[in-house]
Amino acid sequence: MPISPAFSKRFIACAAMVAGVLVAIPAWAQTDDPGCPPILRHTFARLQDEKPQALCQYKGKVLLVVNTASFCGFTPQYKGLEALDTKYRPRGLVVLGFPSNDFSQESGSNKQIADFCESTFGVKFPMFVKTSVRGPDANPLFAELAKASGTTPKWNFYKYLVGRDGKVIDAYSSMTSPDDKALLREIEKQLAQK
Repeated sequence: MPISPAFSKRFIACAAMVAGVLVAIPAWAQTDDPGCPPILRHTFARLQDEKPQALCQYKGKVLLVVNTASFCGFTPQYKGLEALDTKYRPRGLVVLGFPSNDFSQESGSNKQIADFCESTFGVKFPMFVKTSVRGPDANPLFAELAKASGTTPKWNFYKYLVGRDGKVIDAYSSMTSPDDKALLREIEKQLAQK
């Protein structure tokens, strides 16, 4: 009889506790919530404190998922992303940031990235620990975003818009600023859908 991944994780965690062994849990893990869209059935560690955060908490929201970096020409987009999140959050938009060193512009530790984002741009939207967003090491969310949209991040601050139903609406290049009119029109359209 096959063993479910959820059971396996629990069994390993329990066995490790009994044996007194500390097991490293991946920065992301699968979440089993049947009411949650498949693309959101993942848990990632929060950037600020590395505590696990289930993406299923954002089900029913419109999401703008962005791979970020601290030392990039597009880094000032943090300010626009924060403004976007602040303006539209009451209507159901959430910006999710995933720092990545895939383009060699995010060399800092998670704490350094968190401090930089907060002190330089006042970032309060959800950010997660540094991860890979493309290629064979891409985290499972970005692997699914790439598959659904047909495109992987070409550079930092690549954006994916996900509808309330968990379906990928579109992907936007790094050149698309957070206040881009076409992006804002699509966000408004998605927020109008219930």
